[in-house]
Amino acid sequence: MQSIELNFRLQEICGDGLFRNCSLANLSNWKVGGVVEFLVKPKNSSQLRNVINCCNQLGKRFLIVGSTSNLLFSDTGLDAVLIQLGSDFSEISINETDVIAQPGVWVPYFARLMQAKGLGGIEHVVGIPGTLGGLVCMNGGSLRRGIGENVISVSAMNTQGEMFSYSSDECKFKYRESIFQTNNQFITEIRILLVAKDKTLIRKEMLEIMRSRRRKFPRKEPNCGSVFVSNPAMYEEFGPPGKVIEQCGIKGKQFGKAEISASHANFIVNKGGATAQDILFLVFDAHSKVLAMTGYDMRSEVLFVNNNGDICSVSEEAYRRFSN
Repeated sequence: MQSIELNFRLQEICGDGLFRNCSLANLSNWKVGGVVEFLVKPKNSSQLRNVINCCNQLGKRFLIVGSTSNLLFSDTGLDAVLIQLGSDFSEISINETDVIAQPGVWVPYFARLMQAKGLGGIEHVVGIPGTLGGLVCMNGGSLRRGIGENVISVSAMNTQGEMFSYSSDECKFKYRESIFQTNNQFITEIRILLVAKDKTLIRKEMLEIMRSRRRKFPRKEPNCGSVFVSNPAMYEEFGPPGKVIEQCGIKGKQFGKAEISASHANFIVNKGGATAQDILFLVFDAHSKVLAMTGYDMRSEVLFVNNNGDICSVSEEAYRRFSN
């Protein structure tokens, strides 16, 4: 009965932005996951608030995501409303070097648009497949830089539909960290300050970054990007995660239909039909072998989503399943 009422009310709120019985594998960069009954794609903060209020009133769990590029979904699916902030939630406003953008903006598109406008400072994000909201949440970037360097302020919504605003300092950006990973709030708008720069120079830098990524990273097989965060202390002593995992002798190792990439050992790829269980075993294997060899406890960039919509690091879930 609840499912019927939920369907009716979500349809009323989002219209053609409501989808039923969707494969999470089709949404996931890893191409892994079961089925979610309700997928909702709101177009603005008002719709988002109404969807949240609807779920709260009916006692239905919900999960808010971007492009899912850093998520591993459970093989058993998701018993919660999945709210995706994507292309329908991606307006951009530019005033000289001051840019305001919604969280659903596709990051490579955003970087190239800024290049076309002669705005520099975020060249390093051009090859990152994900949405801007997720990038800010993870303080993502490349070349050991993070988007937080350019963020002026962030607007966010909590699980009750209340709005909050944060200055850059209040976001507490650190290497691959921000408060949005732990405060249970969802980014709805980002203000970014860039610098006027020669378009040709920006494009040259971006092309070099893309060439470097193509040389180093697997591109043809489904993956979520880097699995583990680079630890500065481990980097200084042993090197980056990919190098250290390779030194453990498991680069190219397969389990089920998943593989520690033969191209780059900090990537786990889906060889075709991989399950979350396959991937989690390789996460466990890489993490435990690096810990034994170096003493460093690698932190994962990727998050696991269980059937209830609860989120934890993939390494935490991997240890829960395989450590005994």
